[in-house]
Amino acid sequence: MPSSVLLEVPALADFNKAWAELTDWLSRLDREIKSQRVVVGDLDDINDMIIKQKAILQDLEQRRPQLDELITAAQNLKNKTSNQEARTIITDRIEKIQSQWDEVHGYLQGRRQQLHEMLKDSTQWLEAKQEAEQVLEQAKTKLESWKEISYTVEALKKQNTELKQFAKEIRQWQINVDVANDMALKLLRDYSADDTRKVQLMTDNINATWAAISKRVGEREAALESALRMLQQFYLDLEKFLAWLTEAETTANVLQDATHKEKTLEDAKMVRELMKQWQELQAEIDAHTDIFHSLDENGQKILRSLEGSEDATLLQRRLDNMNLRWSELRKKSLNIRSHLEASTDQWKRLHLSLQELLAWLQLKEDELKQQAPIGGDLPTVQKQNEIHRTFKREIKTKEPVVRSALETVRIFLTEQPVEGLEKIGPETRDLSPEERAHHVTKLLQRQSDEVRTEWDKLNVQSADWQKKIDDALERLQALQEAMDELDLKLRQAEAFKGSWQPVGDLLIDSLQDHLEKVKVYRAELVPLKEKVHQVNDLAHRFTPSDIQLSQYNLSCVEDLNTRWKVLQVAIDERIRQLHEAHRDFGPTSQHFLTTSVQGPWERAISPNKVPYYINHETQTTCWDHPKMTELYQSLADLNNVRFSAYRTAMKLRRLQKALCLDLLSLSAACDALDQHNLKQNDQPMDILQIINCLTTIYDRLEQEHNNLVTVPLCVDMCLNWLLNVYDTGRTGRIRVLSFKTGVVSLCKAHLEDKYRYLFKQVASSTGFCDQRRLGLLLHDSIQIPRQLGEVASFGGSNIEPSVRSCFQFANNKPEIEAALFLDWMRLEPQSMVWLPVLHRVAAAETAKHQAKCNICKECPIIGFRYRSLKHFNYDICQSCFFSGRVAKGHKMHYPMVEYCTPTTSGEDVRDFAKVLKNKFRTKRYFAKHPRMGYLPVQTVLEGDNMETPASSPQLSHDDTHSRIEHYASRLAEMENTNGSYLNDSISPNESIDDEHLLIQHYCQSLNQESPLSQPRSPAQILISLESEERGELERILADLEEENRNLQAEYDRLKQQHDHKGLSPLPSPPEMMPVSPQSPRDAELIAEAKLLRQHKGRLEARMQILEDHNKQLESQLHRLRQLLEQPQADAKVNGTTLSSPSTSLQRSGSSQPMLLRVVGSQTSETMGEDELLSPPQDTSTGLEEVMEQLNNSFPSSRGRNAPGKPVREATM
Repeated sequence: MPSSVLLEVPALADFNKAWAELTDWLSRLDREIKSQRVVVGDLDDINDMIIKQKAILQDLEQRRPQLDELITAAQNLKNKTSNQEARTIITDRIEKIQSQWDEVHGYLQGRRQQLHEMLKDSTQWLEAKQEAEQVLEQAKTKLESWKEISYTVEALKKQNTELKQFAKEIRQWQINVDVANDMALKLLRDYSADDTRKVQLMTDNINATWAAISKRVGEREAALESALRMLQQFYLDLEKFLAWLTEAETTANVLQDATHKEKTLEDAKMVRELMKQWQELQAEIDAHTDIFHSLDENGQKILRSLEGSEDATLLQRRLDNMNLRWSELRKKSLNIRSHLEASTDQWKRLHLSLQELLAWLQLKEDELKQQAPIGGDLPTVQKQNEIHRTFKREIKTKEPVVRSALETVRIFLTEQPVEGLEKIGPETRDLSPEERAHHVTKLLQRQSDEVRTEWDKLNVQSADWQKKIDDALERLQALQEAMDELDLKLRQAEAFKGSWQPVGDLLIDSLQDHLEKVKVYRAELVPLKEKVHQVNDLAHRFTPSDIQLSQYNLSCVEDLNTRWKVLQVAIDERIRQLHEAHRDFGPTSQHFLTTSVQGPWERAISPNKVPYYINHETQTTCWDHPKMTELYQSLADLNNVRFSAYRTAMKLRRLQKALCLDLLSLSAACDALDQHNLKQNDQPMDILQIINCLTTIYDRLEQEHNNLVTVPLCVDMCLNWLLNVYDTGRTGRIRVLSFKTGVVSLCKAHLEDKYRYLFKQVASSTGFCDQRRLGLLLHDSIQIPRQLGEVASFGGSNIEPSVRSCFQFANNKPEIEAALFLDWMRLEPQSMVWLPVLHRVAAAETAKHQAKCNICKECPIIGFRYRSLKHFNYDICQSCFFSGRVAKGHKMHYPMVEYCTPTTSGEDVRDFAKVLKNKFRTKRYFAKHPRMGYLPVQTVLEGDNMETPASSPQLSHDDTHSRIEHYASRLAEMENTNGSYLNDSISPNESIDDEHLLIQHYCQSLNQESPLSQPRSPAQILISLESEERGELERILADLEEENRNLQAEYDRLKQQHDHKGLSPLPSPPEMMPVSPQSPRDAELIAEAKLLRQHKGRLEARMQILEDHNKQLESQLHRLRQLLEQPQADAKVNGTTLSSPSTSLQRSGSSQPMLLRVVGSQTSETMGEDELLSPPQDTSTGLEEVMEQLNNSFPSSRGRNAPGKPVREATM
């Protein structure tokens, strides 16, 4: 909003603040409710969200009066102002916040209705899912009850009937599954913005189970139909095969009879014809071999189904008859062939037979070799096993033929003569019949041996191959079972992993539960790791030289390992994310504080947990919260209050309200501190402990004052303030005592209750407190005004004089009790006067006095009322009094009385008597009888420094800052005792406007040399300090250089003596190493040289330190020159603005009135009527204000403010 509009319509500032707060709250609420997601199908989660939405809606309705008040205020502002721009801005903002309110309210109403509908739909879906799961269980039970297929008509018909009935039930149950799917689809469609993974996962499981059941039913139906067809076809095929068998037997009998006729074998043509017929018969037998085996196999199945019945006996008889007739037919075929072959020469027949067998054996051997190698997966090896079983069956079928041929050859060779066989060579061309017979015998013997060898070899190879296949089957079966089991376990684990919600969607309160569940789940997966190792071990047993696993198996093993690794990584990543989320968003995190700032600001956290703030618009960072920065800037408006105690108290009151600590009772603060067990006051608190305690405090305040407290903002602001006061270096730690002191000082409680509580914190178990403990308390207390740049007016940062004052009040006892401490605090010591003044400021805020201000004419007077004790019916409001305004005829040094509550008749009479008495007193009386409203303490170089916390170390009295303080004190004392050279030109009775002349004289004196030996101005302090520091440093440097030259000369002398004695040359000092001495003299020289070298090193280090200190002093002096050369520049210190000398003088007490405090019941007790406050009537306070500005601007390791001489202002 333009500043011109704010100036023209001042009330707009309050309106804008209220509008901004309500708008921010609505924005946060809108983001919060739109980010909330529920698990669709989880009734508990939906009910919890409904309860939360109801609470949010109630909270919104509770803030409705705040919106109405804002609208009413806006209407009143529009009616009171004629500024069209202001009216337009007010209208736009009201329309915007009404629209935002309606949008949030409408969304909450719609979301609430949607949640109720979701609850209803989820309930219906869960009921439908439960019914579907029930029918699925019934179907599974039915499937498990199925028996093996029986190959009897009655059994098949019964099983088929049962299957049809089950299929009918399946079709009925399909309705339940469809209803569940429809309800799930509705949930997935209507509530896709929420978490629907649970519904999707359960629906997929139901559909997968249902599909598996339907597939089993289909397979069962197909198997029953196949069995029934086979049963019906079996007997037909059996009859058909038996009919063919009868025909084949007839043909074989006819052919056998023909071959046995006389002279048939002598007719070659007839033999060829018969051989052709036999070949046709053998071809038919070979063609029906598979049919025979099929009938025999199916018959055995039917026999097992008919076991124990008459039909089984009948069928068994028929199958036995079929097998017998089949065997006889084959024998007849072989006999016919043998008989036909016998028509030729027997040796030729045997030779051909052996050649055929050798050729067949070679063929089978090649076929066996082609079966190698062993397959790398179970299906391939099973197929190889089936092929080899067929192969062995063929060998077994061929075995009678081989045995018969070998036996025939053996008989033939036995009947032949063997003499001279070895003398007949195969190369003989012309052989006699006897020699030829011998040659044929030898040929048949060799072929017979080859057949026998090859036959035995083939059987051995077949057995070895079968053994390899069996071993491979066993190993592959074990591997496959292990992989299947691991795959199942991984699928279950992956299903559980798939049910994980994104960490960002989890509720903050449930993070720890989810973390524990994942850890338990990881522990449950430990046995799964053994399964993975088992699979890998089984897979590694398959070597390329033995069995090479197939690419499919290798891929499966690799896939299983990959899935296991991915699962492990996912679990570790999940745990890491949950840990980080719990760390960043959990109960001990600062996540909830991120909403304390709005764009373009962002809250960030440093490594030591200290928050800082990033402005993305200007790309800058700062330690202070944006609202805290605005608050500090607003405190600058109070700098025109001329009395430091009231100025400090009013700043603290504004800070107290901004932090909502004015709502915090002392009992509630104590309960929160006890809840977090903060009893060890010397122990440090880290950021998280501070946040947790503050969160407990503000949560309770929010319950009591819902419309006034925003927990994240208040916690962050209070944390920011505590760190600014007690941890300016942002180490991330403050002491428990500091935390208690800061919170209790600004809480809502009676003043003496605060004193008692704070004293109790530093008192021993016996109830007594020594100087050190009291110093700790006062040190932490003085940090509060110190942070506002007001510490100089309260005796400075050195609390030793205040401690000494307290114990002097107690007659210098070694320890004091609570009663003495309270008595001393009732005197309002200078270092603590700001606290009772804060209470009076708070009490006066709502006070309304039926009187009129004689300066600004305000009536009634709101706040403090100041009644003159010099004139009748003369009252001043707090605004005029604090700004130093006076009416004609009234001087600032006249006595006045302060009221923070409406006066009573007795007080009016008492004041009338005082005015009457003062009418007869002169100005000299008031100058001789000054009264101070607080207990002053001496702050400059009195006694030893006290022990203070490490956070604010005390410097020695000879440092730069103490010297400046010393000079200022002596200058002020000199002016107070002897009078200032300015007194000649400025009359104490002149108006306050003449004080500007005082500043002019000060500025003129900055560039002039004073003939006095004692410095009398800040410029002279600067010159004296610079000359003294430079002279001292130059002397030190000269001494060090001279000492260095002496050391170097001594070293050269020792080296020459060492060389003169013929010893090995000494190394240079940096390289000198201890050696074994050759003589006592050498040892002395080396020891002396070592001591000199060490001394030289210490001197050089000291020189370096002094040079660095000199540089620091030069930098500080340079800053002092800049300050003195630019007196009109405003310097900001600790969030407040220091005025120029002219404005700061207005805040001094050089011409303040004598003041009698009258306070209400909520503040400290009323002072005696003679306690009038009147400062010295000289110009020293103006100079002291300049010194205060110097002290506040001068850099120091103890803070921005160095202790200075107490400025005697109206600190009430």
